[in-house]
This record gives sequence, structure tokens and C-alpha cells, in this order.
Amino acid sequence: MTSYILRRLFMLVPVLFGVSIFIFLMMRVVPGDVAQTILGTDATPESLETLRNKFGLNDSYIKQYMNWMGGVLTGDFGQSMRNGRDVFPEILSRFTLTFELTILAAIISWLISIPLGVLAAVKRNGATDITVRAISLLGVSIPNFAFATVLILILALFFNYSPPIGYAGLFEDPIKNLEIMLIPALVLGTTMAAAIMRMTRSTVLEVLRQDFIRTIRAKGAKERVTILNHALRNALIPILTIIGMQIGTLLGGAVIIEQIFSLPGLGQYVLTGITQRDLTVVQGSVLFISFVFVMVNLIVDILYAYLDPRINYK
Repeated sequence: MTSYILRRLFMLVPVLFGVSIFIFLMMRVVPGDVAQTILGTDATPESLETLRNKFGLNDSYIKQYMNWMGGVLTGDFGQSMRNGRDVFPEILSRFTLTFELTILAAIISWLISIPLGVLAAVKRNGATDITVRAISLLGVSIPNFAFATVLILILALFFNYSPPIGYAGLFEDPIKNLEIMLIPALVLGTTMAAAIMRMTRSTVLEVLRQDFIRTIRAKGAKERVTILNHALRNALIPILTIIGMQIGTLLGGAVIIEQIFSLPGLGQYVLTGITQRDLTVVQGSVLFISFVFVMVNLIVDILYAYLDPRINYK
């Protein structure tokens, strides 16, 4: 297992190298003058030239890329072209919020989806199964931004409640932090739950048809033990795959939800960087998100071996 983890970590290098080249080129093939976009139409030629020289925009693409990567390798992602702040500390600061939002959303989705998915599989074709399938279909069909908007309207019109404005850190004011994060996490969690619920139902159903389940039942095992200890555990690998992909995506920034609820997370940071054409912010953020996504997938692969000892990574 150790050698497998080391191999996967080594594979990070070409993956991140490819991502870095891709995002670097993508940001530069977009038409328009970056300096003009940042300083505006009233900028003087001298100020435009000063900005270009400061961030090396007059250098060749190869030199710009080498300078950027040289900084990244030493932990320096550069400075924002808009406000001059260091990009890497800003990414880490905003990632804390996004991480908390992702964990809350994941817990909510697991609490909803896995019990209901198992229940639907056990009560196949019954009223419970039909209801769960209808809810899950509704969940995957409604975009999370639409659900978030409707939820805000319902809370405002019928309960005279609106989500608090501003953000408080978890350790600064836990109560206010939970109040701020709960509704966005609920929106993301219910959206995630729909896909996990459908996958849980189908995989548990498939496992329940296998011979070893009949053998366990023939030995007189309780139905609860058969379902939870044997059927669900053997059905977890595909469920875990979806969970890993969802968490990796959310850790990269739940862009729309953070924008709707005015949460200063990583997604909002990337979106602002794109709209303001802040090259260093977008490049650094995308590279960091790619790193996080690959690491989440590595953790999921390691969990595969824990859930199914037949999986051998040698």
C-alpha cells in the first residue's frame, strides 16, 4: 500500500504540470489587454506599461511560465494583480470556508441518502421505494442554484427569515458561523444526496441478489445484520466513488452557492479572478483545486482497499 501511495503521489507531478500549462495558456489566449482590463479605459500609457513590467506581461510566454512555476515550487503563487495581496495565503484562507461547507454538506447528504437508499432497496417496488425514487429524481433534476433561490424565498415569505449577511469564522463565533453555513450546506447536501441515494439503492439491490447473501440468510442471520454488515458494506465502493467525486468538486469551490449566499470561499475567489482577469489568482487557484481533487481521489482509492480486502494495489 505504501508503494502504491508513493506512486500516486509521484503521478501528481505530470498531472499538475499538465494543468499548469493548460490554465496558463487558457488565460493568455483570451482576447484583450490584461493591463487595460485591470486599470480601466482611463489609464495612461505609462501606468499600463508599469503594470505590464511589474507582472512580466511583456516577457515571452515561456519566461512568464517559468517565473510563475519557479514561485509555485517555493510556495509563492504570486500576487493579485488587482489588490497586490499574496495569492497562496488568500487561497488557504478561503479554502477553510469551502472545506467547512463541503464537510457539512457531505454529512447532511450521507444522513439523508444512505438510509433512504438502503430502505428503498429493501422495500423494492413498494410505496417507500417509489417515494424515494421520486424524491431522488426530483433532487437530481433541480439545479442547486434554483433550489437555493426557492428556499430563500420560502424562508423570507413564510417564516420572515433571511440568512445572515457577512461571515464569521467557526472559532470566532460558532453559533453565527453555523447559522450562516447551515442553509448553503443544506442546499448542497440535498443535491448531493439525490445522486448518492440512487446509487445506494441500485448497488444494494444488486448485492442482495448475490448468492452469499442467501447463504447468510440461510444461516439464520438477522435481517438487520445481513443488510447493514454484509449488503451495504459490499455496495459501498461505487457509492464511495460518487462521494469522492462530489467532495472533490465541492472542495474546488461551490461557485454558485457561495455567490448566492455571499460566502467568501474559494469558488467566489476564482469567479472574481476570472471576471476581473486576474491571471495570478486564477492560475494559482485552479492549480490548488487540481491538487485537492487528486488528493481526494487518492484517499478514495485507499478506502477501497479498506472496504474490500480483495483489492490489491501491489
